[in-house]
Parts: sequence; structure tokens; C-alpha cells
Amino acid sequence: MSNTTQRILVSVIAIPFIIAACYFGNELFLLFASGIGFLSFYEFSKMVKNKGIITNLYFGSVSVILLIINSYYVFIDFQILIILIILILFFFELFRNKESAILNLGTTLTGIFYIGLFSSSLVLIREYFNYSGFLYHQGGYLIISLLFTIWICDSAAFFIGTAFGKHKIFPRISPKKSVEGSVAGLVFSIITMLAAKSFFIEFLSWTDTIIIGLIVGTAGQAGDFIESMIKRDAGVKDSSSLIPGHGGIFDRFDSLLFSAPVIYLYLHYFI
Repeated sequence: MSNTTQRILVSVIAIPFIIAACYFGNELFLLFASGIGFLSFYEFSKMVKNKGIITNLYFGSVSVILLIINSYYVFIDFQILIILIILILFFFELFRNKESAILNLGTTLTGIFYIGLFSSSLVLIREYFNYSGFLYHQGGYLIISLLFTIWICDSAAFFIGTAFGKHKIFPRISPKKSVEGSVAGLVFSIITMLAAKSFFIEFLSWTDTIIIGLIVGTAGQAGDFIESMIKRDAGVKDSSSLIPGHGGIFDRFDSLLFSAPVIYLYLHYFI
């Protein structure tokens, strides 16, 4: 089976579930976000192992899941949860005797907070409109719009960068990506969000829509570069081979993960 056929089959199976999870929200979307967080942390831990770093995979995975679930149910104060995670992780490291404790602790914490907090931001965005004056499904429409915008951004950056790119943006990290491609991704992110406003997210103002498009076009691409930086340092092409034809979960959702906290902060403070 060719790589293109695999990509199409995976998309046909995955897209309906993702759209359903975004639209219906609640525990179904919580499951979706938890899957992204758990699998991304697992892939992250496997990648950094190439550098001789042994993350606390089990406790780190539990911590990521707890951060995501707590963003939905809020069963414990956020600051207390963070303190407990740090204290318990340091305690466990005393008994692990796995290579460099400093590298293990630092990398595990990076994975927990990078992936766990950013994944929990997806839940916060999905639940943000669950109050008077808005309808619950509007959060789902926003997440769906973000997913399509990221896909269009990536596609525009790739095709226009391939055709017209002459100035490398981060040659040490992504030697094939160009300034021209990144600018095209940014422009098409804004255009896609504006199109989404006409069909799905009419509850947002034009200004808010443009700003969210800017966030996706900048933070989303930054997330892609940052994951590429991690992969290049770890000496791997993909975060895993979990998704046939697509790489890993971390590969597929790196832009969404990095955009989510910035978008949530914008929603929280400006909308």
C-alpha cells in the first residue's frame, strides 16, 4: 500500500471522529485531548531516549492526563496540582538511578508542562463558550476551524515554499522551509479563519477572527519548528510511526498544541 493511500485511509477514518469529538465536546472531546497528550508525551519520551535521557514515563504520563482531566473537572486547585507533580517527580528520581538525574528531571518536566498544559488548553478552549450568551457547540466550531486553518497553513507553506522559497528561515532546524513559505502560511491562516467566520464562527468579531488567524499562522508554525528542533536533536525523522503515512501524534498536532494556549489566553483576556 502506497504512502498516499495510507494517508487517505487514515484521514477517512480519523476526520469524522475528530469532528464529532470537537462538535459534541464534553467527555468525548476530553478523551480526544487526553489521547493527544498521552501519546505525544510517550513519543516525546521515546525521542529523547536517543540522547541518553530517561524520562519518568509512567509518572509523566499520569501527570499529563491529570492536567488535562483537571482542566475539565477542576477537582483540585491548579497550583496545588503543579506543586504535587514537581514534589513527587523529584522524590521518584531519588530511587530511579537512571543516567543523569538533572537531564531526566528537566526533560520530564518539560514534557509534562509543554504537552500536558498545552493539551489542557484545548479543553479550556472547547469549554470556554459554555456560559450565558453563547452556545456550547460554538467552542466545537472554533476547534474545527483551528484544525482546518492549521491544515491550510501547512499546505500553503509547503507548496508555495517549494515553488518560490529562496530564503531559508531556520536552516539548522528545517533546511527545506523558507521565509516565503512561512509568510504564505500566515496569509492563508488569516484567509481561512475569515472564511470560517462566514460559515462556522459568526459569533466572533472580524477583529477577533483575524487575530486568531494571526496566532495560528505564527504560534502554529512556531510549534512545528520547535517539534522539528526536538526531532533533529534526537536524530529522528518522525516522532513515531503510529499513524501510517503521517508519522506520530506529536507530528500531527504540534501546531495545534502550540497555538492552543495562546488562543486560550486571547479568549480569556480579550473576548
